[in-house]
Amino acid sequence: MASSETLAGECRLQQDIKKSRFAARAAPLDAVEDALRFVARVSDPAATHNCWAYRYGQQYRFSDDGEPGGTAGRPILQAIDGQGLDRVVVVVTRWYGGIKLGAGGLARAYGGCAAECLRLAARLPIVERSTLEVRCDFPTLPILHARLSEFAAERLDERFDADGALLRVALPRERAAAFADWLRDLTRGRGSVRDPETPAI
Repeated sequence: MASSETLAGECRLQQDIKKSRFAARAAPLDAVEDALRFVARVSDPAATHNCWAYRYGQQYRFSDDGEPGGTAGRPILQAIDGQGLDRVVVVVTRWYGGIKLGAGGLARAYGGCAAECLRLAARLPIVERSTLEVRCDFPTLPILHARLSEFAAERLDERFDADGALLRVALPRERAAAFADWLRDLTRGRGSVRDPETPAI
């Protein structure tokens, strides 16, 4: 699934459907491992069900948490996909109110609550980032530090040896080639930029 938007932050929505209370909570994901941590954090152990789904690129999972198969987790995932979002986790918690909804009613309730929560949420474009290994001599280092912000680059770490500095920087993938060209020009070819995932920049 191709998508270019995620959520700007956590959001929530509550609906009452035939005396059952449904509360959707959603959040953006920085990594797929964050999804289950969010589920554990926002799930209410006193509720009847805590159903959830997440999508992170091609990876996804969902849970009906005791509801009839296919009536909760999958509709929540379909709500994420239907809103054109990626890197998102949604938990819909239900407190049973005494009236059975049936399979179709449950799917509509879980999917609808998730979709409305996501529809109202603020969004951000997803910016693919690259982590680069940069080597430069000592005289170049202050200029490099001063210009990182022009490439929306963030310094992750920095080490030194007899030849100069070795840095790891993260920046938008679309800016990586321009950054590499700029550094080579600045250092007259003495500096180097390497992408561990794509050896030639």
